[in-house]
Amino acid sequence: MLDLNEVVLEALDLHSSYDLPTLDLPSEGKRIVIASGNALPTGRIIYADEDAIFANESQYLRVLEKYPDILNATVISASGGKHAPAAVRDMLQRGIKTTLLTCNRESQAAGLLPSEAVIVTRARVEPITYNTSTYLGMILAKTGEKPSTIKDHILSNVQSLIPDLSTYKAFFLLVHSKFEIEREMFVTKFDELFGGRLLGRCYTPEQTLHAKTVVPWEHELFISFGFENEYFGDDRLTIPLPPDANFGAMLSVGYYVIGRIQAQFPAWFKANAAAYELLQSQLFERFREPNLGQTGSRSFTEG
Repeated sequence: MLDLNEVVLEALDLHSSYDLPTLDLPSEGKRIVIASGNALPTGRIIYADEDAIFANESQYLRVLEKYPDILNATVISASGGKHAPAAVRDMLQRGIKTTLLTCNRESQAAGLLPSEAVIVTRARVEPITYNTSTYLGMILAKTGEKPSTIKDHILSNVQSLIPDLSTYKAFFLLVHSKFEIEREMFVTKFDELFGGRLLGRCYTPEQTLHAKTVVPWEHELFISFGFENEYFGDDRLTIPLPPDANFGAMLSVGYYVIGRIQAQFPAWFKANAAAYELLQSQLFERFREPNLGQTGSRSFTEG
């Protein structure tokens, strides 16, 4: 099983090998974007220039009740499974013009829509939860960044900067306020790869001013991306970003660094991934039961 940093490089190779679709999704009227996990911040990136409303799979029915004037919907689901088919059906039943952004044209959700309403980016087979080539492809399709340029930057300007990280027990990622949307994607990766074994935090410098460093710790490393950190933490590492970096570069470099952290610690994720994948599939089946959903919304795994 590959570490996350290796998967990042493979994902960049993949998206260099074909012409990414153009995400030109103009619409008249209000739009809801429905997604879960790291697909939700991906949606915020894709629709950053539109006055869209964002909701996860347990929120969107309440959102539709609150905003009856919604005319358009985008469902973002790498697999096109899990909750996506139910969300697509709900939109179609309400007469809402629906687009699916996915990596699987053969999915159940894709089968509910005409082909022109399904936008597909490619993805590699990856360990459970990595979801790197999936959302990275969607983001690159929006930003127009060249994946090969990002990979060259990582290999030339980032790879050699990573020191021995094994003595740290916490990592504080500092990102420019432009990339605030992606903060939760990095925190999610720490949760998935390390559980409670390592602490991962991520803030902008402006957010860090608000008492995020009241309690210092010699075992916490502060990693800043694209700028030098002059104020926070005792142990600091600066990671450069490419000139004019956009969301694709920030995601790739951030995931690469988290992967290098992963590679220097015990293989907690690798030792448990297969068993968890089986458990998760069982949980998805269990939580299909309507009585486990919240009032006014579907169960969080329906579909």
